[in-house]
Order: sequence, then structure tokens, then C-alpha cells
Amino acid sequence: MTEATNDASSVSDGSSSAQTGSAAEIRLLLVDDDDGFRESLGLNLVDESFAVTSFSNGPDALRYVDEGGSADVLLLDWRMPGMDGLEVLRQLRKRGIDLPVIFLTALSDDIYEEAALEGGAVDFIDKSRRLSILLKRLDLILEHRRPRPEPAAETRETIEHGSLSLRSDTSRAYWRGQELELTLTEFNILVLLVSRAGEDVAYRDIYDLVHGKDFIAGYGAEGYRANVRTFIKRIRKKFRDIDPEFDLIDNYAGFGYRWIAEA
Repeated sequence: MTEATNDASSVSDGSSSAQTGSAAEIRLLLVDDDDGFRESLGLNLVDESFAVTSFSNGPDALRYVDEGGSADVLLLDWRMPGMDGLEVLRQLRKRGIDLPVIFLTALSDDIYEEAALEGGAVDFIDKSRRLSILLKRLDLILEHRRPRPEPAAETRETIEHGSLSLRSDTSRAYWRGQELELTLTEFNILVLLVSRAGEDVAYRDIYDLVHGKDFIAGYGAEGYRANVRTFIKRIRKKFRDIDPEFDLIDNYAGFGYRWIAEA
């Protein structure tokens, strides 16, 4: 990989992937040889508005840094074949790179934590801990570095579509007067579907909206579809938490999804 962020290739063969949004986002470098864990954590972090660049091994991550790639924090696995996380950390420090490093590992023995901290890591977190714990640790490390939200526009822009109201100035959605607890990613997907109500929206279009054009994730060339299905499942659930009869997001098998206009 030669781009710092915003361009990406497959993660399943050990190459890099970028899951990105605006340049103002906090940039995370994620290095872990477990494809499933790396993909799941990466998607969750993107959903929290981080920009994530991920690698399946240490040498590729170091090459990324050597070629000018940068990040605000490195999330690093300890046990990896060929080059373990501690050696990756040592190589970074040898290069004079003081990037904050958080170890994510299933190794709970104090000896590993001590070695990580002595090597220059700023934190050591068990992989089994909830995402909320990692987010709190990131907040502490990145305090004062998160971009402040832009002030709301003076004019209130609201899209009304049947029983659905979409507030673009605050990225909030309301179904039959009740607020949907959507993440920014989910809100953007909903806006895309509603803006093309009655049309079939391809899996690729939805995924490109979230991760940037031509990004590939999951396993194989069509692996991104599983990620899109996960997003849609969560959006549907949030509608049904308010309205158990909600059924306006339809699936066109093998192609994508459609927002059905209310009768």
C-alpha cells in the first residue's frame, strides 16, 4: 500500500485496507493477523467516526510507515507470525517514530503488560473487553485532538418522506415522531436509500458511501456484501424497536436494497 489513507485493497490476503471518512477524523492504524477480529473491530471503529487503516502483519505496517503513512494511534496485536507486536513496537521506536501504541491481546499475564509498557506502549487491553472500554482509552490518549463538531447551520434542513423525517444539519432521524438512535454511518445509509426511494440501490453503492469508492472488505471480491447486510440489519432493528410493523427496507436478492414508499 502506498497511500496513507482513503485508498484501499483487500484485507483477506494480508494486504492493507483503509476504512475512511473525512480528513478531520482521528486516524487509527490497526495491525492484527486475525482477519475476523480485524474486520469486525475496524467496522465498529469506522462506525464511531474513526478513520482506520488496517494490516494483517507487522512488516506491511512498517512498510506503510516507511512510505510516509501516518496515524494518531496504533492498535497492535501481540501474537503474530513472523514478527510479533513487541518487535513491531521496537522497530517503530528504532525509526524514531513515537506513535502512541495500544496493545490488543488475549495475553493477560502481567509479564506481557510490563514488557509492552517498558517497550513504550501507552496501554495494554484484553481483546475480550467491550468496545466501550477501548473507546474510553482512546479518548484519554487523544484528549484535545478530536475535531470539534461544526456549528449547526442557521437554516434547518429537514427531509420529510412519509412518516420519516431526516435532519441533515444534526444527522438525526425521526420515525413517526420518535427519534431513531442511529449512528452517523447508519444515518448516511438511510439518507441514500430514501433519496432513491422506489429504486434498487446496489450493495456496492451502499458500501462505497461508507468506506470510499472501490474499497473491498470481507472475504473475496464480494465480501463487502456481508458488511452491508450487517448495517441494514441494525437499521431495521432500530426502526422495529419503535415500530414492530416496520417493513419499508426491502432486499433485492443478489443486488441490494430498496426504500419502499409508503402507500
